[in-house]
Amino acid sequence: MKFLLPYFFFLISSFCFSQQTEDFRLVKQYYNQHRSMLGQEFKKKFDAETNQFHKASIKSDYQLFMQKMDSIENVALTGVLLKTKNLEDLGRLHLIKTNTSSQASAVATVITDKAADYPGGINELRKEVSDLFYLGGVHSEVKTIKTIVAFIVEIDGTITNVEAQGENFTFNRQAEIALYSVPKKFFPAVVNGNPVRYRFRLPLTMKLED
Repeated sequence: MKFLLPYFFFLISSFCFSQQTEDFRLVKQYYNQHRSMLGQEFKKKFDAETNQFHKASIKSDYQLFMQKMDSIENVALTGVLLKTKNLEDLGRLHLIKTNTSSQASAVATVITDKAADYPGGINELRKEVSDLFYLGGVHSEVKTIKTIVAFIVEIDGTITNVEAQGENFTFNRQAEIALYSVPKKFFPAVVNGNPVRYRFRLPLTMKLED
């Protein structure tokens, strides 16, 4: 049992690193497919209708249905976020309990020969996060909301341990979901010619409109 326990934690950690962003991708793929199919059906109905009043009603129904779909998808993504964080917590427990030289090398660094970078640069990352952000999940009486999203870029370019540090919990949660959902891998950081884990911080600001 003492032999199997560290191995069990190793499997959890490996699964977490390899599977986390895939789970977010699969949820988004599922709902995007359904949006596409429903959009085609609504379009057929809209094109077949000759009465302008009925056309306006179909368009309104479609917009309302898509809003509900966005909300349902966000519930699913929140569930994936909780699962991912639980797996990462188990992985960190393993790192804490096994104080070996091999584990010490797993600590993320901020001193590199080449920092981690997102394809297209930081502006492309901000754009994709903005496109993935679900505003319907943010609730605030303050018009300008800020957070700093800290995460680790793994040696294979995936991201883990996403943690948004801001005053608004709902904004933090949507920022974390958006970061986990970005479609491309990072170029990993490099030290002495070898890829290493890298700590990354991304400030985010959103202005709510009336």
